[in-house]
Amino acid sequence: MKITYYGHSCFSVYANGKHLLFDPFITPNELAKEVNVDAIKADYIFISHAHYDHILDVERIAKNTGAKVLGNFEIYNWLLKNGIENAHPINPGGKFDFDFGTVKCVVAQHPSSFIDGSYGGIACGFVLTTSDGNFYYSGDTALTLDMQLIPKFTKLDFAVFPIGDGLTMGIEEAIEASKLVGVNKILGVHYDTFGFIVMDHQKALDAFKNASLQLFLTKINSTIDI
Repeated sequence: MKITYYGHSCFSVYANGKHLLFDPFITPNELAKEVNVDAIKADYIFISHAHYDHILDVERIAKNTGAKVLGNFEIYNWLLKNGIENAHPINPGGKFDFDFGTVKCVVAQHPSSFIDGSYGGIACGFVLTTSDGNFYYSGDTALTLDMQLIPKFTKLDFAVFPIGDGLTMGIEEAIEASKLVGVNKILGVHYDTFGFIVMDHQKALDAFKNASLQLFLTKINSTIDI
């Protein structure tokens, strides 16, 4: 599958002819200043939780593209109130079939609130099954043994994990998470954007390599094949 990285935790996967976009936070990110947010294609947008660094560009992109936007029930109601009618609720434990394949929502260990401080519902991750391959985006999360349940339902081709530490998993935890879900290809996200999650890239690459895993640290606004 082709994956385009837009910085922080925002990335797009092209699968089964559809553009699947995750956690759009681009315009405020100085590291992503070369990204033209209005040129981004999206058929579906998935929001892992309500923190501003995961939803700030969702309205703009959703209205530009007409994409269907999925999030927990609190995020779903927030989307409707903000004029995004093509919204769809999904909570941990639930799954839905769409024209690209199937998405299952799983729990993430992380807080969630909107910019105004109001409750944003439970933080989530997503497991996507498509004819082109299967993958797991954990969202912002701590390492949790709940992850070991995922390969009982879906054989994964790769996973997307936060690795910046401090607010989410760090390098060591992401390596353990990779083992729990049974993948050896990992796209790293949620690092470098803010001073307190700046990461030593070579240290991360070496640590994953030493664990017989392949970590992808993708240049912002570039596309790779996994």
